[in-house]
Amino acid sequence: MIKWIVIGIVVVLVIAIIVWFIGVYNKLVTSRNKVKNSWSQIDVQLKRRFDLIPNLVETVKGYTNHEGGILEEFAKARNVYNQASASGNVGEMSNANNMLTGALSKLIAVSEAYPELKASAQYTSLMTELSGTEDKIAYTRQFYNDVVMTYNNLREVFPSSIVASIFKFKEAELFKIDEESRQNVKVQF
Repeated sequence: MIKWIVIGIVVVLVIAIIVWFIGVYNKLVTSRNKVKNSWSQIDVQLKRRFDLIPNLVETVKGYTNHEGGILEEFAKARNVYNQASASGNVGEMSNANNMLTGALSKLIAVSEAYPELKASAQYTSLMTELSGTEDKIAYTRQFYNDVVMTYNNLREVFPSSIVASIFKFKEAELFKIDEESRQNVKVQF
């Protein structure tokens, strides 16, 4: 009789461990998928941003001849982003975003010198769209980093770290802004 009780307890423990293991694995997979989904939301907004800026540059081009370098910076940032996006490298996509932010800051600084440009309906409309897109990027970037933190915590804390290491769940990378892109841009003619 005691033998059957011990066997019953062992069976219940084994089943409990298996259920726990499956639950933790499913949480890790769900969390990893949330990271991928939230990154795709950033990607959508960044692509929208890359699509808006050429229109803005063309509008500015009608008023000034100083946009050539900015257009080159934008093209370089777009190429870096497209390559990083194809490989899924979040760090490189962040770098491309930082490059674009610098070019955009210079473009906005150039526009400050041309009051007739700032009064243009097309310029105003594009800046409004860009401002909305920037807000969406900021929100999605914050959401992405929150989801990454949750996922990374789940894969690093004990005991779920055991399951994460067995199935080789990799650390997700935060979306970072470099210090250079936070600086005010000075444009001189």
